[in-house]
Amino acid sequence: MWRTTTIGSFNAKLYSAKKFELRKLAEKMVKLVVATTTDPASTGPAKELLAMPGWQPGPTLDQGIRSYSNDDVRFLEHDKGIVEEDDLDQRWENATGQPVDEVIFLSKHTAVSNLPALTIHPIGVPHLKEGDVPPQGGRPGWAAPPNPRMGPWMTLLNKIAESHNLVPEFEITFEATHHGPVTTKPTMFVEIGSTEEYWKRQDAARVVALLVWEGLGLGGGPPVGNWSSASANNKVLLGIGGGHYVPRHMDVIKKDGCWVGQLLSGYSLPMEDPGPSKGKVSAQDIAGTWRDSIRAAYDTTKTGFPGGEILAHLDQKSFKGWQKNAITEFLVAQDIKIGKPGDFR
Repeated sequence: MWRTTTIGSFNAKLYSAKKFELRKLAEKMVKLVVATTTDPASTGPAKELLAMPGWQPGPTLDQGIRSYSNDDVRFLEHDKGIVEEDDLDQRWENATGQPVDEVIFLSKHTAVSNLPALTIHPIGVPHLKEGDVPPQGGRPGWAAPPNPRMGPWMTLLNKIAESHNLVPEFEITFEATHHGPVTTKPTMFVEIGSTEEYWKRQDAARVVALLVWEGLGLGGGPPVGNWSSASANNKVLLGIGGGHYVPRHMDVIKKDGCWVGQLLSGYSLPMEDPGPSKGKVSAQDIAGTWRDSIRAAYDTTKTGFPGGEILAHLDQKSFKGWQKNAITEFLVAQDIKIGKPGDFR
């Protein structure tokens, strides 16, 4: 009797320990890297990345989305356009019980210039109003929290691209916040541009794969760009204004290597010209969704950088006087600090 009781108790403890291990495994925070088979600038880096050691097949999600695992990274591959699969972070959590802490998409970049480029950018369409149809996915008024790795990864991307002799042939740059798909976790896109010739370049695909491999610490080194509000510099640049490639914000980011949040170009700040006025024009007099866009960009940047000091950096030369005055007035009223280039060091 004594022996039977002891064995039963031992087996119960083993079962309990196993359940605990399985629960802890399910609760492990994971990072999603997402690619699509419809895009050569996505499949190229995907093949390069999955050829590196440590990957194991994982579960298949709804809609036939394949997965592979490597340490705390989960690689997802689907067969739709990259902006067409919404809520992959939530769908992964629901299917596996593993909470997602960030999402990284691999995609192509297109540009009128057709010039070769490697780009990084946050996502969202915060300037669109209800009823608008987003041209490239997302949801009107929505923006995903920016992935804190963007700033440090821009520095790493430059380094890897130079070591593979892609610079100066390829421009290495940020893009402004744009398009979907919908996510709720800190997210960024890494893209190869700008034509099919460059989308299929194996050397460019290798550089993007190495960026993910080294940046997430899969090669054994420390991950690059882990956010901590306790870091020596916890100031985060919230870009407002400028063109799609945010050159004034890029100047600050390249020089100071700062943390990077949402980057709103001029087209994400719709402002209706109030026309001639003899008196001072108030921010409240300027119609358009620009206020909603700024507010969404600020709130999601705070979410992506908990405890960080968010500073709005304005591309002053891109605004007309009335625009700059209205934006500045709104930022002050919202208690959003404005930073000059030297404030991000």
